[in-house]
Amino acid sequence: MARRAAGGTGVKGARRPEVRLPALEPYEGGELEPDGDYDGLEFKDADLGGQDGSGARFMDCALTGCALDGTRLRHARVQDSVLSGVRGVGTDFAEASLRDVELVDARLGGPQLHGAVLERVLIRGGKIDFLNLRTARLRDVVFEGCVLVEPDFGGARLERVEFVDCALKGADLHAATLTDVDLRGAAPLEISTGLDRLSGAVISTGQLLDLAPVLAAQWGIRVEG
Repeated sequence: MARRAAGGTGVKGARRPEVRLPALEPYEGGELEPDGDYDGLEFKDADLGGQDGSGARFMDCALTGCALDGTRLRHARVQDSVLSGVRGVGTDFAEASLRDVELVDARLGGPQLHGAVLERVLIRGGKIDFLNLRTARLRDVVFEGCVLVEPDFGGARLERVEFVDCALKGADLHAATLTDVDLRGAAPLEISTGLDRLSGAVISTGQLLDLAPVLAAQWGIRVEG
């Protein structure tokens, strides 16, 4: 079940996940396994660095305070789950599927989510550097109170995506497709590539003024005096 966030005039708000976890069993199964099946488990303060859970399925799970350095989760399916306080560099979620998921207070560097599918996902708090979402599909996704440094949305499709009280630094929107994307809550809003892809997004008047020098340079407009 999900609820719709408040959207501004002319833009549809994202549907947020409402994750209600059941009573969880502690995970005591050793290392992750490719194509493993994990249901109703709590991974607490586990070091999952370098492990291979490619193709695994996580349902009604909580990952709390886990280390994910170099963890391979390609093609994984994560549903109705909460990842809180996870940290790591080079976590590989390429072509994974995340549905009804909350990612809270994460500290991640260079996570790979290219080709991934995110539906009803809330990313709240924390800092993510060099997030790779190339060719990913995002639908009903909310970035709230987090810092995104040089995220790559190249070729991605974003539908009903909101940025709420978060920093968006050096974003790459090259060849991205935006539909009902609300950027008004991004401060700062810095777009390094793909300003021409902002059709389908809404920004504030102040953001437009901040972007004016970059727009002028892109369009070859000289501003003097």
